Amino acid sequence: MTRHRVLTGITTTGTPHLGNYVGAIRPAIASSQRDDVDAYLFLADYHALIKSHNPDVVAQSSREIAATWLALGLDPEQTHFYRQSDIPEITELSWILTCSAAKGLMNRAHAYKAAVQANEEAGEDTDAAITMGLFSYPILMAADILIFNANDVPVGRDQIQHVEMARDIAARFNHHYGDTFVLPRAVVDDDMAVLQGLDGRKMSKSYGNTIPLFGTAKQLQKAINKIKTNLLEPGEPKDPDTSAVFQIWSAFADDAERQAMREAFESGLAWGEAKKRLFERVNDEIAPARDEYDRLMANPEEVEAILIKGAERLRPQSEALLDKVRTAVGLRSFARGA
Repeated sequence: MTRHRVLTGITTTGTPHLGNYVGAIRPAIASSQRDDVDAYLFLADYHALIKSHNPDVVAQSSREIAATWLALGLDPEQTHFYRQSDIPEITELSWILTCSAAKGLMNRAHAYKAAVQANEEAGEDTDAAITMGLFSYPILMAADILIFNANDVPVGRDQIQHVEMARDIAARFNHHYGDTFVLPRAVVDDDMAVLQGLDGRKMSKSYGNTIPLFGTAKQLQKAINKIKTNLLEPGEPKDPDTSAVFQIWSAFADDAERQAMREAFESGLAWGEAKKRLFERVNDEIAPARDEYDRLMANPEEVEAILIKGAERLRPQSEALLDKVRTAVGLRSFARGA
């Protein structure tokens, strides 16, 4: 059976929340358990340096995210689980790709264009506070993907452009130096849930509207109770399709449970009762992993050993690919001859 290489990374800049779990972690772990998938799952800690200049936040987030994946069932023996910064070939490849990637392509990156636009609207210099890390982000992401010649990269719609850029960068390199890289493909699951946060907007660290994944049961219940609702009284019909409570419920429930909750909303279910049911449903799924998460957070050396072992397993592969790249561009040992 042909196994597709599927690569997923999560940036280490915050505490994992329910949106991360539903949108990335849960589907990635499920995919890694398939017989036809060769899964690469990593902590994107170099990418974190673009977004956060607080070293304690980056370090703590890395621990929390690693413990989260492991607690939720990621098997490091059956997948490639590693920390980006433990694979030095990624950053060397990033520089080599930078030397052939088109600046015009980088100019079109959504994140860079948004930052420029924000500066212009604020009357600032066009490039005020824009780092080369932000500008070159798509090249580092291309290196993440190409160092292991991943076939598929599951992403949200806002990340499609970056995978397409990686494909363009790989194709340009192949054209100049010969067939070296597999051309990656962005995979978007339109059925993947994008959770609303406490204020009804997309659940995001940027908005500060998240529900932490691994707080205590009491903290989870308190967060769910803060979800914004309207002023409709018990007994008054409520529209489930405009409710963050129902939307989050749907991400955790099966078809029968969704239908039952929809009918309850339309029959006038009280908001307090709806939030109580939501808490119980989410907690039922998360609680079994909570103790393991707490255990792993209390034993960081165990998590560190897993990540180091994951990198050691992968280094021969990344070293072989980089050796091929170095030879292709002319960075060759004199002992090998021209």
